[in-house]
Amino acid sequence: MSFDLSSQFRPRGDQQQAIDQLVRSLEAGNRHQTLLGVTGSGKTFTAANVVAALNKPTLVISHNKTLAAQLYSEFKQFFPNNAVEYFVSYFDYYQPEAYIPRTDTYIEKDSSINEEIERLRLSATSSLLSRDDVIVVASVSCIYGLGSPEDYANMVCPVVKGQKISRELLLAKLVDMLYERNDLALTRGRFRARGDVVEVHPATFDEEAIRLEFFGDEIDLIARFDPLTGQPMERLDRFTFYPAKQFVTPYEKMQRALKAIREELDERVKWFEAHSKFLEAQRIKMRTEFDLEMMQEMGFCSGIENYSRHLSGRPAGSRPYTLLDFFPKDFLLIIDESHATIPQIGGMYEGDRSRKTVLVEYGFRLPSAMDNRPLNFQEFMEMVHQILYISATPAAFEIQNSVVGNKTYIPHSRSRIGQPETEPALIPMLTGRSEATLAVHTPGTRLAAQQIIRPTGLLDPKITVRPLKNQIDETIELCRHRTENAERVLITTLTKRTAEDLTDYLRDVGLKVRYLHSEIDAIERVEILRSLRSGEFDILVGINLLREGLDLPEVSMVCILDADKEGFLRSQTSLIQTAGRAARHVNGEVVLFADAYTDSIQKLIAITEFRRAKQIDYNEANGITPTNVSRAVQESLHTLLRGRELEESLVREGGGDFNVTEVLRELEQEMQVAAANLEYERAALLRDQIMELKNGTGLAKIEPKRRPVKYGGGKQRRSLKPRKR
Repeated sequence: MSFDLSSQFRPRGDQQQAIDQLVRSLEAGNRHQTLLGVTGSGKTFTAANVVAALNKPTLVISHNKTLAAQLYSEFKQFFPNNAVEYFVSYFDYYQPEAYIPRTDTYIEKDSSINEEIERLRLSATSSLLSRDDVIVVASVSCIYGLGSPEDYANMVCPVVKGQKISRELLLAKLVDMLYERNDLALTRGRFRARGDVVEVHPATFDEEAIRLEFFGDEIDLIARFDPLTGQPMERLDRFTFYPAKQFVTPYEKMQRALKAIREELDERVKWFEAHSKFLEAQRIKMRTEFDLEMMQEMGFCSGIENYSRHLSGRPAGSRPYTLLDFFPKDFLLIIDESHATIPQIGGMYEGDRSRKTVLVEYGFRLPSAMDNRPLNFQEFMEMVHQILYISATPAAFEIQNSVVGNKTYIPHSRSRIGQPETEPALIPMLTGRSEATLAVHTPGTRLAAQQIIRPTGLLDPKITVRPLKNQIDETIELCRHRTENAERVLITTLTKRTAEDLTDYLRDVGLKVRYLHSEIDAIERVEILRSLRSGEFDILVGINLLREGLDLPEVSMVCILDADKEGFLRSQTSLIQTAGRAARHVNGEVVLFADAYTDSIQKLIAITEFRRAKQIDYNEANGITPTNVSRAVQESLHTLLRGRELEESLVREGGGDFNVTEVLRELEQEMQVAAANLEYERAALLRDQIMELKNGTGLAKIEPKRRPVKYGGGKQRRSLKPRKR
């Protein structure tokens, strides 16, 4: 199978030279390569061309679920005839298990699994086992533990027309693959048997099912049909059923695992008793024996992932199986927004370990639970063969490895911009003072490529530096001039208090303005950005949220207050990313208020001047007139307002004497549809509204209680605000 790139677009600007450089580097066997692409230059289209040229299974990692959904949609359009899959955390919300010794509080694991995302995850793993033309777009959840690929592949059940197999044996195999029998409702992950007809709804299918008809012990017909109407859609010669869950364990392995868990439990109890920790000994004994009984009788238990090392038969301390194990060894890894994604990958391991260390120490989990973890950075890098970093502001780690690293890599902890021994090699890429002619490992190849020319002909925004004195008054005049032309303005400050005070001041002088910072939840944040684009207000004041991932074509000016206060919020990366928000408008301009030219400001100006000169020369040579980016404003999230009004009117007018069940059912259906369409902000909004409606009517108080804790010691917190993951 090969990748078939389907697009009405053709490489424009310097996209073709970037594609050629990266393909030559990858074909030469180089391990690290970087694509430095300015905002709006079509980096995803370039990456799609690289994938099509290399023809290798590809994993694309993004640091953000929403950005991953956007990439998934784009790659799906570029490769309609290939398997483009989506792999992110399947929790709508997730509250990890934890214990707080200081207050003696045990926090039970709580989560809500999104069935549609679970289906997409299963589809990703099954595609990797069955075909080569696979692109998986994932979040950093791809470095968390999964079941063994070997066990998953061994549990596959292929069927062929004319195959000799008894109906009872097929049903037994489906049960082993964790399918559930339900003769009434045929939903995903279930099957039903009626006479010689067996109907299965594969876990990887959405709106289709498979019908098998037997003639004695022979499969006489295999057909794809609509489970809602029962109408056949297509006859098949063969079909392969994949497990209904990603954590599947053969019976023999399960029995060995139960024995190993019991042996570890006995050792742990003896250790606690030898150290006079009798409460912890009793706690771990009762908890683990309960889990063992559940696994023996039901095949699973709550928190079964904590026994993953025993279930997969791995030695103590070994790394877990992850999505990367389902890929062949020679696959391509693309890391989008690498300056943010790489640190996120590196930080997952320590956070997980610190939480589980406390659970093990106080007898809530066996020590083997420590092996249910994400990959550490060293393990992650050892599992990947070739990497393409993509960012408008690649960090030192990416560039240093693209310059000097071929078979090995420079550890992330030692990659810091500003080190004297590395600064000269970084100057071309970081300052833009000259073309990036980086280290060449093979004649004719370069391990880093720049993509500066935009297909729209737009230039990088102008950079203007003004003194700090009277910066507020000058900002007001600049805003008035832009708003008169129906253009939008972003203003960045250093603190939340400053953002709020400045918003009040600008509103008092007659400007339509709002602020945005971390205390505003994700749903309201989306609505604020939509309102800015639609013209409900003209000016948005923020801190550090106006960076990568924001697509605001109506913004023509960015004002950066106190730009000379060197630090994280005024670093080179932050300034470049913030300035990029004005790069989608033909009148784009960035105004820095500063009394001193810091190193970050100097590099921003140098990069911008270099890029603008190259962009202007290209436009003049090719007769291109810059045009604004045009993109439709998304529909408003009216659900919150409608839900609140509905709740208030029902409670007020009905006096509480009404059936709220139908209202909740309607909202839950809308939430599931939004999640299926990867509209996470809308789904989270509906979830919050359901909770508000339940609390307002008292329904939340009569929900079934969870199983109480059976061991002594430790208070249990049963109701916490769900935390997104």
